[in-house]
Amino acid sequence: MKEFTYERAQDVGGAVALLDADPQARYLAGGTNLVDLMKAGVERPGQLVDVRALPLDRIETTDDGGLRIGATVTNSDLAAHPHIRRHYPALAQAVLEGASGQLRNMATVGGNLLQRTRCAYFTDTAFPCNKRTPGSGCPARTGEHHNHAILGASEHCVAVHPSDMGVALAAFDAAVTYETAEGAGELPLADFYLPVGETPHVETALPPGALITSVTLPPAPVAALSRYRKVRERASYAFAIGSAAAALDVSDGVVREVRLAFGAVASRPWRARTAERVLTGQPASGDAFTEAVDAELAAAEALPLNAYKVPLMRNLVLALLTELAEEAAR
Repeated sequence: MKEFTYERAQDVGGAVALLDADPQARYLAGGTNLVDLMKAGVERPGQLVDVRALPLDRIETTDDGGLRIGATVTNSDLAAHPHIRRHYPALAQAVLEGASGQLRNMATVGGNLLQRTRCAYFTDTAFPCNKRTPGSGCPARTGEHHNHAILGASEHCVAVHPSDMGVALAAFDAAVTYETAEGAGELPLADFYLPVGETPHVETALPPGALITSVTLPPAPVAALSRYRKVRERASYAFAIGSAAAALDVSDGVVREVRLAFGAVASRPWRARTAERVLTGQPASGDAFTEAVDAELAAAEALPLNAYKVPLMRNLVLALLTELAEEAAR
């Protein structure tokens, strides 16, 4: 690990000023991903700016009935919050599925969104990787890629984003608020993660040195009937090989509103907007669910070792929508 200096920020403005003065510095909150990458030599900051003690650890109701979640709220506190459990249950489930209790006690909301891929070629500096060194290549395309992307990838990168929380936040139109030396800004989560394209090393639309201060969830009555399901290769905590967040509003047997987002299939949480459009206004039935999911997965471009993800996601989402429809009918 490269030698680094450490400074504890006293306020948001001070934290941002430190990053403005040293663009190679990094913010440190829970450190559950950053410290691992530093140990592996992937991240090599010369300075860490500790933001854990900043007053960004509250969950508050907004004037319109949504929620504002501070960036340093721990995953444990988020999953246990009564409003989250009652009004956004898929988000609580996603957080609980994401890591062990010990990790949830340390990991923060802002850090969760910024965690980087667990692609073995990215985390092992013995291999080339376009995310680490632009233009060096993507060995995963012809190497081990069984848990890599089937949607939205490119010839430059096929890694997937590992966040469970991000999948549920994507389904509910979350927005990310941040602070820079030039002032505050906000990004819808739909625009927060950039398409992988030719620049996989540029992962988010955050300005340089930006500090995430909160995540806002707009009011979403449909979210009250929502679920998150995750498929992994072992029963203990592991990154997904496929996951989905779904919410359903059914009236007289017809889908009035549906929210769908997929995880572990793309470089970012994948909002399944095609499936949502196809299903809205259709009967809450197996045939309609199948048509909608197949329309979304028609864009999949699988590699030889990850083609199994297409039927896996199809079956997972069909089961999830069926479960929600049966609950809505009761």
